[in-house]
Amino acid sequence: MSDSKRSRSQRNLSPVHPAAAAIDIGATIHVAAVGPDRDKEPVRTFQTFTDDLHRLADWFTAYGIKTIVMESTGVYWIPVYEILEQRGFEVLVVNARDAKHVPGRKTDVSDAQWLQRLHEYGLLRASFRPQAEMAGLRAYLRQRERLLDYAAAHIQHMQKALTQMNLQLHHVISDITGVTGMQIIRAIVAGERDPDVLASYRDRRCHASAETVRQALVGNDREEHIFALTQALELYEVYQTKVLACDEKIEAILKRLKQSAAPPINKLPVARHRTRQPNAPAFEVRDALHAILGVDLTQIHGLGPYLALKLVGECGANLAAWPSAKHFTSWLALAPHNKISGGKVLSSRTRRTSNRAASLLRLAAIAVGRTDTALGAFYRRLSARVGKAKAITATARKIAVLFYNSLRHGMAYADPGAGYYEDRYRQRVLSNLQRRAKSLGFVLQQAESGGAQAGVS
Repeated sequence: MSDSKRSRSQRNLSPVHPAAAAIDIGATIHVAAVGPDRDKEPVRTFQTFTDDLHRLADWFTAYGIKTIVMESTGVYWIPVYEILEQRGFEVLVVNARDAKHVPGRKTDVSDAQWLQRLHEYGLLRASFRPQAEMAGLRAYLRQRERLLDYAAAHIQHMQKALTQMNLQLHHVISDITGVTGMQIIRAIVAGERDPDVLASYRDRRCHASAETVRQALVGNDREEHIFALTQALELYEVYQTKVLACDEKIEAILKRLKQSAAPPINKLPVARHRTRQPNAPAFEVRDALHAILGVDLTQIHGLGPYLALKLVGECGANLAAWPSAKHFTSWLALAPHNKISGGKVLSSRTRRTSNRAASLLRLAAIAVGRTDTALGAFYRRLSARVGKAKAITATARKIAVLFYNSLRHGMAYADPGAGYYEDRYRQRVLSNLQRRAKSLGFVLQQAESGGAQAGVS
């Protein structure tokens, strides 16, 4: 390229965000940069104390900064983001990978200056972050999941203590944290040792007989094991209390979102399942989501009320950040990441991701694979052909598209059934066979027996 052409192309490249700034986030200091035409000292360092963050915001305000970009470094960016957002700035969080892939960086330019320059010319893409109310819902839901993980560890501790005393309770009932299990464990901790008395706490809905439960409760009591069981029970109940506190916060946010949402046009459909999910919140999640979204996400097979709530918390209520379902599945890393060279696809593997929403959709895909539905038939056929891992990803992508279309376009999902999918698959196979036979100069005909076999003439 000649010098005249190079200078002309540089003149045509105009800033997209002229009032842009950037922050290089750190654990103890933040390095901020503005354009060199705005301040004689365009790069300044601030400590991470709250007063310093407000001085950082004052500096940006004094020099007319409108938009600020930063990398998502650990959790250190969150206080800076929230304070600057409260001060009225447009704050964007970007992936460090995007900045590294842009060529042309000079060695004497700091990270903050480089980010500022890229953002000024619109070369960085903002990571998705929900609005303030939805971000709060997401935080409470993530905290709830952490508490359930902590509680699960103490369930294992209770099982271990029972096994050490040869009390086989967790082998005769499906869940020791159910009604029967908790009544018996509380009685053991309270000092009861008679297996007949303990078996009398069996709930009538328990599948195991009273005699089986009694035999499982004849054990070898030891003081140290009772002590371990007592502490595990107390810690489990503490975490359950904290989970209920999270439920109250989540319900309050959903009520506020309901007040600001338009009333749903259609009535809430009949629930597909009436049994309560394990670890589900203590309020009616399905009713609350329908009042906010206007659609019933649980009609999509694989999405229970609690899982649908977590997906909404991770992705938002309207999915306006993604122009199409393809953009959405690409963000989830559920779509093939094609590497093409010379018109040839070298690789079509999906990208590795730690996206929580993608993990939830994969769980939904595993659950739907056991159902007699179109999605279940798709999963089973693909699993037999390419393996379970790829089948889970492909089914999760289908569920993601249905989730997107329901929220973005108000689509009401109706399952066509496993038979419908099988018929379509058979017609597709027959069409391919007929096309291949025709290309070879043959005609595919159905056998006279009327079965599935066909003859070629």
